[in-house]
Amino acid sequence: MPTSYRWMVVVVVALVVVVGGAVGAYLLTARDRPEGTLDTDLSGVTVSEAAPTTPAPKPPPEEEEHASGRLCWRFFGGDPQRALARPKLDLGLPAKPLLWTRTFGSYIEYPPSYCNGMLYVNTFEGDTIALDAETGEIAWRTHIGTEKPSTPAIDGPRLIVSSKDGAVRGVSRKNGKLLWTVQTAGKVESSPAVVDGFAYFGSTDGRLFAVRSDTGRIRWAYDTGGRINASPSIFGDRVCISTYAGSIVCVRRETGEEIWTTYVRRDTFRDESFYASPSTDGARIYAVSRSGTVVGLDARDGDVVWTSRVGGYGYTTPAVADGVVYVGGFDGILRALRATTGAELWRTRAVSGRILGAPVVVGKFVYFAVLEKRTYAARVSDGTIVWRLPMGRYSPVIATESRYFFSVNGRLIAFRGRNTR
Repeated sequence: MPTSYRWMVVVVVALVVVVGGAVGAYLLTARDRPEGTLDTDLSGVTVSEAAPTTPAPKPPPEEEEHASGRLCWRFFGGDPQRALARPKLDLGLPAKPLLWTRTFGSYIEYPPSYCNGMLYVNTFEGDTIALDAETGEIAWRTHIGTEKPSTPAIDGPRLIVSSKDGAVRGVSRKNGKLLWTVQTAGKVESSPAVVDGFAYFGSTDGRLFAVRSDTGRIRWAYDTGGRINASPSIFGDRVCISTYAGSIVCVRRETGEEIWTTYVRRDTFRDESFYASPSTDGARIYAVSRSGTVVGLDARDGDVVWTSRVGGYGYTTPAVADGVVYVGGFDGILRALRATTGAELWRTRAVSGRILGAPVVVGKFVYFAVLEKRTYAARVSDGTIVWRLPMGRYSPVIATESRYFFSVNGRLIAFRGRNTR
């Protein structure tokens, strides 16, 4: 055999080995992927009620959407979809002087929830605190459980509070009294959301739960097979969650029955891994992986519609408003992506820093913070930085119809919007 042909044979054989190995590795990885299933055994899970069960009082009519003329912000993200956006609020930028400030002796990783003139916040030391939104005065403070890197969920007369001791608890909005406890077999960093009397949250034991918000009794649990740190995104009849195993899973809200599961590839040999919560506009689901891949999935069937990237690690839940997805990375750059295609519309870097917390859209501005303790507002139209605060680290703010409430480490700060009185 001529030398040239021998070399050609060697090259072809080498390519076959490489391709075959890659295919084999892919198939092996695919076989190793966890398969989700409804969990009827509920091993390691207990439910206890701390008070006799009574019919849940119906929320006052104004709490359906508004309370005392001010928009409620019931959950992390502002709504069950985790959109992190109130684009129709025309507050203008925060106005000086600040209205009040309050410290808690512990840092706050997630922003508060708000309704009926009251703010509710969790601290990393394990406290849940209720404050008067007008004055910042503490109405009550309770220490139940351990660290709480989450936002309390408001449900009528109750708060639903998660904790890293693996428990999710119902407490009274009136006085912080414990009502019930669901103890999981993992840790719970997931911020609950409540829809139609049921609270939804995930645990690091891999299970996504639906429990009655008045008693804590479990409606269903779905075992994704992958660690969950994220908060579920809920829309229509669907509850969707992202996992460390690289999957995004959507199940039926009433039954927990799987609709679809999509594993997102990082490369030929590995799946992605998700810490951040997904968000949705009802048409697509958006998530950013720990490696920095941003993905848009078709909400109907889980097909990957587009992918993009942020620089460095990705830990921010994307904000979604008016056809634009806002997401930050550890490179300190906030990016605006077209929701339908993932095309980059603009990017902005205020100063060097790392974006870990979720951005929030209020009116014509998107607010974000960096781990280096600064908070910024950028115009949604072009990303120009128009406001700065020399404090902050995580997801920075919530907004009502007349006020901003900034969560900056261990401090809450209230500002009036420039366009309001």
